Amino acid sequence: MHHPALLFLSAALLSLTSLAVADIQKRSFSVERVRNPAFTGHDGPRAMVKTHRKFRMPLPQGLLDAMEAQEKKKAGREGRGKLVARHHHRRGLLEDALHALDVLDLEHGGSRGYQDGPDDEPQDEHHIKGNHSSNGGHRTPNPLSASVPAVPDPNDIEYLSPVTIGGQTLHLDFDTGSSDLWVFTTHLDSATTANHCVYNASASRTFKPLPGASFRIAYGDGSSAQGIVGTDIVDVGGASFATQAIELATSVSQQFVNDQVSDGLLGLAFSQINSVQPQKQTTFLDNIKATLAEPVLTADLRKGAPGTYTFGRIDSSRYRGPLTWIPVNTTRGFWQFESERFAVGAHVDGLGDRTSLAFNLSTSGVQAIADTGTTLILADEKVVKGYYAQVRGARNDTQMGGFTFPCQAELPDLELDVGGVYMAAISGRDVNFANVGNGTCFGGVQTTPPGQLAVYGDIFFKSQFVVFHAGNNSLGMAPHA
Repeated sequence: MHHPALLFLSAALLSLTSLAVADIQKRSFSVERVRNPAFTGHDGPRAMVKTHRKFRMPLPQGLLDAMEAQEKKKAGREGRGKLVARHHHRRGLLEDALHALDVLDLEHGGSRGYQDGPDDEPQDEHHIKGNHSSNGGHRTPNPLSASVPAVPDPNDIEYLSPVTIGGQTLHLDFDTGSSDLWVFTTHLDSATTANHCVYNASASRTFKPLPGASFRIAYGDGSSAQGIVGTDIVDVGGASFATQAIELATSVSQQFVNDQVSDGLLGLAFSQINSVQPQKQTTFLDNIKATLAEPVLTADLRKGAPGTYTFGRIDSSRYRGPLTWIPVNTTRGFWQFESERFAVGAHVDGLGDRTSLAFNLSTSGVQAIADTGTTLILADEKVVKGYYAQVRGARNDTQMGGFTFPCQAELPDLELDVGGVYMAAISGRDVNFANVGNGTCFGGVQTTPPGQLAVYGDIFFKSQFVVFHAGNNSLGMAPHA
């Protein structure tokens, strides 16, 4: 027979354990983001190149020509002739432009894939060398709190949030279209890390190397990185995971060198497309989801107004009406769903009646993904042509690499099918993406190449409150409140 004192002690310990688990599983936290007051304007062709690059989409000739013309104009404006001097055949300017974006690997004679394999791995170094940059580990971490400020970068292409790694704060892009957490490090030279906050593994008491592990990846924004891998404490908005895999860049592309804000990316797609070799690593969301009140991430991202990423809870004050839930197809590692219908000019009036200028079915079998790491909406060709057919003066501008229209044109709303159960309304105001001069504007809805995934990026999120449910692999959507 058990002694009563032992029974009492066991019951007490069980009670304390239950309370501790309950406390952990009730946690939630938010990362606020705000519009950057230093915003200087969008770049339509460049945004197109970035999205094509991310998902290994073939680059249309018109888009290549647009990038070449843009670089030629830039070179003339800056009084530089070095781009022409480096290459004496017709595509010299273009190759330099795309090389700067890391679309072409000129040294190896081709384009790089979205996720490269372990070939050409970096040297197997697992101890970051000393202080290569005065930025390494010297920025004061923000105090832990439930809400953390975030700012977009100067060209409004990515929305950034402070993330603390081993006590060091870096500004990362939250990207639901990739699955790697990688950062600038002191392993890079000072010229590369200028204007960046860098992670210094040697200054962290909690960093541990992963022997033999490395990564090499190219992102859709035309940028790439490779390096070594370790684990450290990662804190986002006051919630942390002690052994999160961190990919430490030892080499990065010129596009990230030129970026004045981003210090890396935090991937929030599914762990199966993580690029670490020889063993893939788990994303931050997958690691923390069991400790959250609900295994969810919500994206409340708005145009010209504060936006928030929230982990662990769904704030019903952020959206109108009920959430519609859409199962996702995780086969390819993305938040993927079918999108076979669209409507142009549709809206619901005050009496609840729905009107539409045009309603069509897209080609069957179209698949799309929800991607916070992409700026534009890249949709099926029938959707894009059907939309711009309702915009006076719109045309597929080969000189710009996409659809343009007169800036004063009245843009109708666009509705996109999500999973066959929800029509997401995109405001026509958000489709006016960039002024390209002479009274012409570049559209925020462009065509995805045949046979490729449609990509619903930030322009989609500006009209929709979106829940990423990591517990049952589904998306919840509703209009913003």
